Amino acid sequence: QQLELNCWAGTVVGGVSDDLSRTNVFNAKTAEVIIHHQVEINQSFPKEGWVEEDPREIIQSVYECIEKTCKKLCHLNIDIGNIKAVGVTNQRETTLVWDKVTGEPLYNAIVWLDLRTQSTVERLINKHKTGLPISTYFSAVKLRWLLDNVDMVQQAVLTGRAMFGTVDSWIIWCLTGGRKGGIHCTDVSNASRTMLFNIHTMDWDHELCSYFDIPMELLPKVKSSSEIYGRMHELKRLIHKCCLGDQSAALVGQMCFKDGQTKNTYGTGCFMLRNTGNKPVMSEHGLLTTVAYKMGPDQPPCYALEGSVAIAGAVVRWLKDNMGIVQSSAEIEKLAASAGTSYGCYFVPAFSGLYAPYWEPSARGIICGLTQFTNKSHLAFAALEAVCFQTREIVDAMNKDSGVPLVQLQVDGGMTANRLLMQLQADILGVSVVKPSMSETTALGAAMAAGAAEGVKVWSLSPSDLPRITSEKYEPQINSDESEFRFARWKKAVQRSMNWETTESGCGDNGMISFVLDDDQNSDSL
Repeated sequence: QQLELNCWAGTVVGGVSDDLSRTNVFNAKTAEVIIHHQVEINQSFPKEGWVEEDPREIIQSVYECIEKTCKKLCHLNIDIGNIKAVGVTNQRETTLVWDKVTGEPLYNAIVWLDLRTQSTVERLINKHKTGLPISTYFSAVKLRWLLDNVDMVQQAVLTGRAMFGTVDSWIIWCLTGGRKGGIHCTDVSNASRTMLFNIHTMDWDHELCSYFDIPMELLPKVKSSSEIYGRMHELKRLIHKCCLGDQSAALVGQMCFKDGQTKNTYGTGCFMLRNTGNKPVMSEHGLLTTVAYKMGPDQPPCYALEGSVAIAGAVVRWLKDNMGIVQSSAEIEKLAASAGTSYGCYFVPAFSGLYAPYWEPSARGIICGLTQFTNKSHLAFAALEAVCFQTREIVDAMNKDSGVPLVQLQVDGGMTANRLLMQLQADILGVSVVKPSMSETTALGAAMAAGAAEGVKVWSLSPSDLPRITSEKYEPQINSDESEFRFARWKKAVQRSMNWETTESGCGDNGMISFVLDDDQNSDSL
């Protein structure tokens, strides 16, 4: 059957999954995925706390995705010339520097989870220009590390050949010609995650760049999230239209265009965004204030409150790869369901410290409440509960900052396939959890922004014109007293994880400590 051809491709690089490139082609009328292709990206861990990716592998995976997707379209008798626009979405804080003359990266991409910059963040900074706290999470401290520690980066800066960008800038530059005239740009949603961008003036900030001693000529030009950036070098009939950071793209893909609408993405980490409209809300409870999107050069920016959790799906990977408790990530639901409870066991997966609302990089993972009865099923259940408890902390902070309680949470990301996790989340939050039937919300958001750009206009973002996507709803099934009790116990474990360095120093030469609690023991014994 001949498909309607007003569609476009949305390229996702390390979006919800940090080790994956994916290309999707959407039908602009129905928001359905016509075809897709994905390629895995390797991550390396040179030292404890370091996380890197090869920029060459990143862009090669994008080229492969494009090539394979175009071949699949041809097999469906679809002329690729009928694709109207391309959108890119990406992991936001991952940091790259490359040589604009040779086109070669000067170091591996430093991934958002990386902790090597802890010594840099000991100093304080006023966050109200950036909406961000000082943290290893954001790009400025990663760029500062590269400038201080990598000779090739230092030399390229001195000779005026260095370019900085997050993953989106690297992809856009390569796809639009690279060293032969590639466009060096980013969008407001990515720029707002660097700690160098003023979210009020919507531009790079001289004072912040001076504070970090970062030359402004390294920085990409900041554009809106939905406008023509330039022609795509590999497929000259395609025009590159938009860019959105992955979590902003998911907010758009979930169609959260109204003030107060909230989505949570469950990937390697968890990322909750609440639309706060055209005025930034500065958090007093440990959240980030970020630019959600700007749908055109002449449109006002839309802001969001964000709560970031470092470890969500990564805890399942840890149970599989490090502990051997499951053979595949899909097994975690069945294993946890076989127990039906954690039996008083609580897990705080602070493998990279704790992000919102604590911003405590020295926190370390902890499992407590163990008895001789505890088995791997209870640990699996506790791991899923930990994801839900971390989300609950973000919701509580958002409710306090906004003054309006959350009544429904829209969810997406790979972990939402776990039905037990979604039910646990509804139980622990005490509100409805709504999962769309179309799982590619991050790519869809980039596609919507691309299709709505001036000069394309194959997609209207008016509420009355948005496609209707079916969804699955999870309602709370336990009483609020039980939910509050379990959450309070977990919070005590969090406090222990944040006092780990103090605790460890009193443990003797071996630096080990064990927690053995019977279920009927007072939780204060934590």
